[in-house]
Amino acid sequence: MLDMSPIRTAIIGLSGSSPSNWAGHAHLPYLLSPEGKAKFQIIALCNSSVDAARRAIESFQLPPETRAYGDPQTLAADPDVQLVVCATRVDKHYETILPSVRQGKSAYVEWPLAQNAALAGELAALAREKGGRTMVGLQGWYAPAVMTVRDLVRSGRIGKVLSSEVRGAGGTNDRTIMPIPLKYFTDRKVGGNTFTIGFGHLFDFVQSALGEIEVLNSHLQIQRPDVKVRDPSTGKIVETIRSDVPDLVLVTGSLQASEYVTPGATLHFRCRRGQAFKGEDPLVWSVNGEKGEIRLTATGGMSISATAHGQPIVIEVHDFDTDEVQTVGWNWQGREELDVSARMVGALYEAFAAGDSTKYPTFDNAAKRHNQLDEMLAHFSAS
Repeated sequence: MLDMSPIRTAIIGLSGSSPSNWAGHAHLPYLLSPEGKAKFQIIALCNSSVDAARRAIESFQLPPETRAYGDPQTLAADPDVQLVVCATRVDKHYETILPSVRQGKSAYVEWPLAQNAALAGELAALAREKGGRTMVGLQGWYAPAVMTVRDLVRSGRIGKVLSSEVRGAGGTNDRTIMPIPLKYFTDRKVGGNTFTIGFGHLFDFVQSALGEIEVLNSHLQIQRPDVKVRDPSTGKIVETIRSDVPDLVLVTGSLQASEYVTPGATLHFRCRRGQAFKGEDPLVWSVNGEKGEIRLTATGGMSISATAHGQPIVIEVHDFDTDEVQTVGWNWQGREELDVSARMVGALYEAFAAGDSTKYPTFDNAAKRHNQLDEMLAHFSAS
């Protein structure tokens, strides 16, 4: 008989002191919503110490019986925990989720899965061996605007895809400055930066809509190696540091042929850190087809899977036969009580609960993306 009881869940990294507090901002609101509670039950938290976990339980008003753990190994040994959610800083993903994967538990890790492709591949292989189900926080799969583009392509409205071009700017609010909490974005070995996170999410959700790209050529550049670090509380620059993270990414490749894509269809990315040209949308994504063209423009930046309210995303279709341009409507699919980020994360959770691993990104999907990004970095390092 199918077990319909909520999946017993533990969270690593739910802390009010986190710079981004992604777990509290995007995960918790869904998990504590009526829909979330019907499918998931938070039974444990793991932070840097048992006391830190207890403080988080109290701060986020979780039930007092929620278990508090101070290390990933002890959490992994809890036989009642079925799913472990990891929302720590990227360079802690591997070490904090590894014990639970070894125990065969299900795991949801935010993107990037690990600091590099080797560690991501190791986690994916171990999860397959131990039999645990996995998911990675590539929320773009369920961003309604991305889903709308995907549906338009698959409807045949523009015929088969001939090419697609993506121009993006963002990743951080300023091209020359980094706030203190994101200072580590300048250190490539940490694994979390504007290349792996900002460009990585964009690179993934475009492929989720159009199909996989075979990278033929990439060119990375560090245009502004000296980065000023600003204290958000005072607005003052406190130091200048050297960055080894690319801030300009150019990628050209061919999409895999499919019933929606012609053989040899070209996909081109140009993404840079910081502001776009004044007055220009920071994200313009076009999909050129045999019978028409789709254009998506976003005023809120490259991360349209988490674009805030009030920052429009416009999708238009140019019909070549009639030479008319039509704006295509889309929406955030209800749940106005949840922030946009929580809605996207919630959609991943619900896909996971439904059980079809082709409907959500797994560790194997993440390992593939890591390999693509590391291939670009290898060419960059060798140049």
